[in-house]
Amino acid sequence: MSTIKVKQVRSRIRRPKNQKLNLDALGLKKLNQVVEHEDTPQIRGMIAKVSHLVEIVE
Repeated sequence: MSTIKVKQVRSRIRRPKNQKLNLDALGLKKLNQVVEHEDTPQIRGMIAKVSHLVEIVE
């Protein structure tokens, strides 16, 4: 299965708790941090919930 790289581009400060927990579950703790995950529907759903805070790195 293919992989997907996710980069946090906006701050988690003043965000709802569920969005912070989503970033934690994705492994994103710092700004501009890049993590790599398997490209699954579950990961895509997590990214969709915080799409305004992250970007997909190609």
